Amino acid sequence: MTKPPIRNTRKRTDYTRRSKPAGTSDSGWIWGRHAVLAAVDNPRREIRALHVTRNAARDLPSDTAHTMSEPDAIDRLLPPGAVHQGFAAEVSALQPEPVNAVIDPTHGLVLVLDQITDPHNVGAILRSAAAFGVRAVVMQDRKAPPLFGTVCKSAVGAAERVAHVRVTNIADTILEMRKAGRFAIGLAGEGETSLADAIAGPDNQGHGPGLVLVMGSEEKGIRPRVREACDVLARIPMSDKVESLNVSNAAAISLYEAARWRPAPGETRK
Repeated sequence: MTKPPIRNTRKRTDYTRRSKPAGTSDSGWIWGRHAVLAAVDNPRREIRALHVTRNAARDLPSDTAHTMSEPDAIDRLLPPGAVHQGFAAEVSALQPEPVNAVIDPTHGLVLVLDQITDPHNVGAILRSAAAFGVRAVVMQDRKAPPLFGTVCKSAVGAAERVAHVRVTNIADTILEMRKAGRFAIGLAGEGETSLADAIAGPDNQGHGPGLVLVMGSEEKGIRPRVREACDVLARIPMSDKVESLNVSNAAAISLYEAARWRPAPGETRK
């Protein structure tokens, strides 16, 4: 049964209007309770079609238009194995912010992802970025997954809450940020400086809000030219029982360490 169209006056979006075909470059599906509810609450995200089960509909804001669907009908809209929890939405792509909007060092910590393509890792990193108050996540435009599907499901709503920037050249972007006064730390297992020391700085006073943390892919790490663009390469000290950490775990550890010097919004440094 389809609920009559309701105009969402709070967000000025008609969720039941005709949508563009799923899979076009400017649209995609997201699923899961937290991911979909966060998208519905995000005025920057256009909802083109919203399908929910009868039980899931109870969690929607009262003015939200939607299509009531059976679980198996939602299954057919999504990739095989998608765990949707009764929520699925075809949405527009989130518009990235320009580099100039985040380049000023007073604007807060920026996290750079160098060719991290696994959607589970990107989603988990976005969740950590939201938890630690990251100003923006910078990704390469052709080497990063779109903010749909598994990315949003793994981010548990954080994809709607953390700004992202897409750039053509990661190394040039880091150099541009350094010229603006930011300090860039690249995470690399062979780095001679520990992460804690790199963040603290030579005077043990930290680098202020203008820190840039650069994470590389789990297989290849940070690319050579991106390494050269950083101020310093740092490592996370760990035992020899494992060769490396999953990149999303490394990102969470790095952001926690950085938050000791730059508390997340609402937190008080102790």
